Amino acid sequence: MTSAGRVAVLIPAYNEAATIAAVIHGFRTALPGATVYVFDNNSNDATIAEAEAAGAIVRSVAFQGKGNVVRRMFADVDADVYVMADGDGTYEPTDAPAMVTMLLARGVDMVVGAREHQDAAAYRPGHVLGNRLLTQAVTMIFGQAITDMLSGYRVFSRRYAKTFPAHSRGFEIETELTVFALRMRLPVLEVPTRYHPRPEGSQSKLNTWGDGMKISWKILSLFKSERPLLFFMLCAGLSALTSFVLAAPLVQTYMTTGLVPRFPTAILCAALMILASIFMACGLILDSVTKGRDEAKRTTYIAFPAPGQHA
Repeated sequence: MTSAGRVAVLIPAYNEAATIAAVIHGFRTALPGATVYVFDNNSNDATIAEAEAAGAIVRSVAFQGKGNVVRRMFADVDADVYVMADGDGTYEPTDAPAMVTMLLARGVDMVVGAREHQDAAAYRPGHVLGNRLLTQAVTMIFGQAITDMLSGYRVFSRRYAKTFPAHSRGFEIETELTVFALRMRLPVLEVPTRYHPRPEGSQSKLNTWGDGMKISWKILSLFKSERPLLFFMLCAGLSALTSFVLAAPLVQTYMTTGLVPRFPTAILCAALMILASIFMACGLILDSVTKGRDEAKRTTYIAFPAPGQHA
């Protein structure tokens, strides 16, 4: 038996009083059978009052950051399909029904809305470039990624939402959402969605350089934790190569004179080779740990019914 089941619209919000009512109304109109939740992240304006007046179920998240909000949303809400969109009015609610239908019809675990815009103010060139560079980095490390890795407009299956660990605290959560799907080899689709400029009275919470550095660090952290063998083998190779480069003139001098005149450099070379061996051991051990952890994730994942099916 296949059906849409229970659809929940999840809207993370922080100081979105100017736009939240219109966003809620848009999703209630586009998905009339869905339950709309607003998870407020310590707003100091009228976001909560506006959301409640618009008919949404409002929950508060004390820990600041979008990652903390997503963690709470997936834990608290029980549904078969989860639609997630920011409360700033930049995403188009009327695109949601097609995304939900695609998730159910194709049996995938995540549908990502790739942002398309007609106004340069909607998606600044610096953000576009940063998104491309970060997406390319994820593709190189984890395999083929989606083209708009940092999109905040996504639809998830229940099995995805209930098995996603959500370690991130801030805007790097979108990177973790993507890498989790790649590492678990989950079926994912990407569809174009309309992206609008922020309405008047709404301000962006993104910090181009600050959030870019956090996302870059998150990619490196996920590289270490999700692909430890490759990560530590690269570290071992770099350490060993440095040792060989420094040792080359010492060996040449020793072969000619039988002396080792630069003793500190020789000690450094030996230490680097020992460090390379430690890196290799760490990679092998952590690779076994990661495989066991992946098996546990897989077991939990298949305990939930596939999209469109009910236990």
